[in-house]
Amino acid sequence: METLRGRHAVVTGASRGIGLAIARALRAHGARVTLMAREARVLEAAAAEFGGETAWQTVDVTDAEGVAAAFARAGAVDILVNNAGQAASAPFGRTDAALWQRMLDVNLTGAYHCMQAALPGMLDAGWGRVVNVASTAGLTGYRYVAAYCAAKHGLVGLTRALALEVATRGVTVNAVCPGFTDTDIVADAVANIVRKTGRTADEARAGLAAGNPQGRLVRPDEVAHAVAWLCMPGAAALNGQAIAVAGGEVM
Repeated sequence: METLRGRHAVVTGASRGIGLAIARALRAHGARVTLMAREARVLEAAAAEFGGETAWQTVDVTDAEGVAAAFARAGAVDILVNNAGQAASAPFGRTDAALWQRMLDVNLTGAYHCMQAALPGMLDAGWGRVVNVASTAGLTGYRYVAAYCAAKHGLVGLTRALALEVATRGVTVNAVCPGFTDTDIVADAVANIVRKTGRTADEARAGLAAGNPQGRLVRPDEVAHAVAWLCMPGAAALNGQAIAVAGGEVM
């Protein structure tokens, strides 16, 4: 059912993985989608999947002026999915100020920039959906990713605070919190584990999947379905929630 026909969605970090899966899901429900990410070549290839009917723009979400310009070009936004993110690991003692700041800039401040750009139009229209792709790292702690955890906890807090501010204005703000998902970020994590521990790639993937009570990695389309559900007209009472998509890892 095309329950989102006539709605314009912007998805950041949309060139691959969870972001591209979200774009597919929103398109399947009738939304017009604009893809945003940093790499033009990969974005163009992603947009081509939709037969030339999907707009795309390069943007670095850490650049406030660049974000404002990209959203001005995109036009009025009904649905904003803040999916752009990075994960870098290091023991806390080797987490320098540059790594700390980069995790905050990409995973937290980038979402802030995009919400600042999209929210006024939603409030004027009296309808909008903001979905922030956080992580189970925004709900619990993990070793060796203190900066990433701090940023994702901040994103969940921002979600809840903004949800209360706009609760009477027809706009909802929610977060989805995937566990380890079969994406490039997890592939990078597997490679890092292999390099540092000597385990095989299969052993490293199994170790990451072991935290999920279902014993597997989450699929990007499973996260996308949760995001799309939060964007539906019938999800108007869902506000300020941080929904774990992790097989029961976090309850």
